[in-house]
Amino acid sequence: MSDQSDVIPSTPTAADYESEAPRPWIPDTDEPFGLLETWLKDAGETEPNDASAAALATVDADGLPDVRIVLVRGLSSLDGLTFYTNYESSKGVQLAQNPKAALCFHWKSQRRQVRVRGSVEQAPAEVSDAYFNQRAAESRVAAIASQQSQPLSDRTAFEAKMQEIAAAYVNPADIPRPEHWGGYRLLPTEIEFWQDQKFRTHDRLAFVLRDGAWTSRRLYP
Repeated sequence: MSDQSDVIPSTPTAADYESEAPRPWIPDTDEPFGLLETWLKDAGETEPNDASAAALATVDADGLPDVRIVLVRGLSSLDGLTFYTNYESSKGVQLAQNPKAALCFHWKSQRRQVRVRGSVEQAPAEVSDAYFNQRAAESRVAAIASQQSQPLSDRTAFEAKMQEIAAAYVNPADIPRPEHWGGYRLLPTEIEFWQDQKFRTHDRLAFVLRDGAWTSRRLYP
């Protein structure tokens, strides 16, 4: 009996590879944030949606890995990669226990991947306030009403809570950021760029932060 499911495509043949267009190579650089910014821009032009989406991996108190998709909303060499969530969610609890994480971008349209690892810290309150105030009023209400990751017995209870909160604010601009919601910054110590190549001969360029400076090296596929 085969372990190959009908929904899993078969491995490409030599003819499949030969019929595909050549892939670019990762350029040599000593500045990973500039390259990541370029790749995000490229992805924004070809991905159907959410080009800044990345898988966020954390570890729970038992050492069991956990992963989910988040939207990266900030990128800089000084502040790292910023995302926002409920501090009391599963990922928030895990980051409080072990403030280290990994992010992985995967852009199918570009056949590219970027892996990032490092420590995590909460973003300053003013940064979280500024981002929260940019969100649609309904999204701000949802952030207040949601007990993220907790059991929900009835969807109507959540919707009723949202209506109650929305009714309390005549002016949507007055909807405040709740204390349980805000930003995190992942401060990278490792960044790896991956570009798909034919016949699984992928191009990989890895960066490691040492003594405040980035060093790079090529890796085997």
